[in-house]
Amino acid sequence: MEVKPSIKKAIFLIWFLLVPAGTWFTYKTYPPDIDGQWLGLLGFLLLTCVVATMPIVINNMFIFLIQWVALATFLRFGLFVEIIFAQIAVVVLLLKLRILRKGELYRMPVNLNMFFLVSLTSGIVYYMLGGKPGPNFAFDTKSLWLTLLYAVVSYTMNQIIVSFNLYFIYKSKESYFGKDFIVESITTFITFPIGFVLYILYNSVGSLALLFVGIPFVSLSMIFRLYYSSEKINGYLQKAAEIGHQMAERLKVDDVVELLIQKVSEMLPVDYAYIFEVDKNDELRLVRGIEEGILNDLPPVKKNQGISGMVWGKQKTFLYTARKEWAQHSNGHIPDDAESILGVPIVRSKKVIGVLLLASKRKRAFEKFQLMIIDILCSHFAVAIENAKHYELTKRQSEHCSLTKLYNYRYFENLLTEEFERLTRFERRTLSLIILDIDHFKAVNDTYGHQGGNEILFELASRLTKLVGGHGTVARYGGEEFVVLLPDTQKEEAFQMAEQIRQMISNWPFTIRHSLDLEKPLQIVMITASIGVATAPEDAEDSLALIRHADRALYVGAKRAGRNRVAEYSSC
Repeated sequence: MEVKPSIKKAIFLIWFLLVPAGTWFTYKTYPPDIDGQWLGLLGFLLLTCVVATMPIVINNMFIFLIQWVALATFLRFGLFVEIIFAQIAVVVLLLKLRILRKGELYRMPVNLNMFFLVSLTSGIVYYMLGGKPGPNFAFDTKSLWLTLLYAVVSYTMNQIIVSFNLYFIYKSKESYFGKDFIVESITTFITFPIGFVLYILYNSVGSLALLFVGIPFVSLSMIFRLYYSSEKINGYLQKAAEIGHQMAERLKVDDVVELLIQKVSEMLPVDYAYIFEVDKNDELRLVRGIEEGILNDLPPVKKNQGISGMVWGKQKTFLYTARKEWAQHSNGHIPDDAESILGVPIVRSKKVIGVLLLASKRKRAFEKFQLMIIDILCSHFAVAIENAKHYELTKRQSEHCSLTKLYNYRYFENLLTEEFERLTRFERRTLSLIILDIDHFKAVNDTYGHQGGNEILFELASRLTKLVGGHGTVARYGGEEFVVLLPDTQKEEAFQMAEQIRQMISNWPFTIRHSLDLEKPLQIVMITASIGVATAPEDAEDSLALIRHADRALYVGAKRAGRNRVAEYSSC
């Protein structure tokens, strides 16, 4: 949840009033015990910074294991030095994590305040109970218990302040005492004794203790980081494989595109996502674009134009960590607040068929290993898109008449069954059917040839589609017969539609460009049609009855009555 500006200002004000004054108070009240150990002090500072740059990542949570160095620093040099080092460690850690960006700088004083209060509280408790930091540690029961108490108070204060920040600053609704809390608690208490050992060794062998303890711990941290990095990459690879299977199961192009956008936005810190396709004009055309959840259109992009054009032209991935790196290549299509850019070519059979462009408002939002993950996803996407296009083409061909481009009988039959089921579930009020048959069409074929007859069928299909529009579905029923299915249309309305169709056919001449008469290749032909209308549920109780009754109205009510007319079914 976004932190209110008033709270951000209050956080900065608290740091300004608390930390400088508190640090000066600590210096005066509990002066540091350096005793000429400037080299050792510098070594502790260096170790603090090194540990700060190597947080252990467990379950996507950064565990900041600086407490053991802080304990050794406190026991040797006192509270003032420990506070200064802790403040420096926080700055180093936040700079290393690169989570500070415009609008979130308040995170710095939040953590500085927290570590200052933790250091101050645990140190004052230690002093008040008689503890005396310095080079001469008394190995008695009291000193050991005070050291343990310092560690417990430090840990407790840290957890209290963290929970306060979560609930009152970040307004988090998640449970604080989860697996992350347990893991952090265990790792913290395991590392505290390391700080005590470091202090003892430092008093015995001097600065070499920093190497004896620091190197093994840093090495262990590096091993942990490598292990969890590999675990993280394996997790991404597993997700990529799952997404690939999901895309392969999609049979529609739009579903494949939508799935890729959705999954990539969930996997990566994506604020803007665009999928471009290379069209017939040899340009990148936007297929799907998301800008903070909103679909946006972009003009076509030519090869090597803008970042997406460069990805297409050079057939390689581009990764930019900040706006200053790509601003000179932008063609103005990327939002002004974008920082990190990831552009990946979508390749099929060694040919770029599209481009995936991702953008984030954060600097350095994308990691290098994610390039491999997105590249794998784009490979799955290219195959899934090709399969979906083949499926849609095959499905379209199986459902459409190759001559008129209208739906064919198979599709119409399935659609009629579905609509009748909706009618029985009361999802439709009525269902009207119009059947029309061209009058004396055999004579047209005999006079002008079958090619001329096909031209009339094609032109009639185009006229019917325009006239009916979105009111219903037009299909070629067979031969010179056409059907129009009109959901939620009363019989009177269907009859009026049928009459408009009849007049459109009889009043507008048809043009034949390829007739049998070679001397007159362009022929103007007048035709008529007979039409039957039936409506469910008043005329039929099932889909076959609706077809039968509309057909009866066509032949009995229209054909036998003289043709070129509309007849509606009547049970009388």
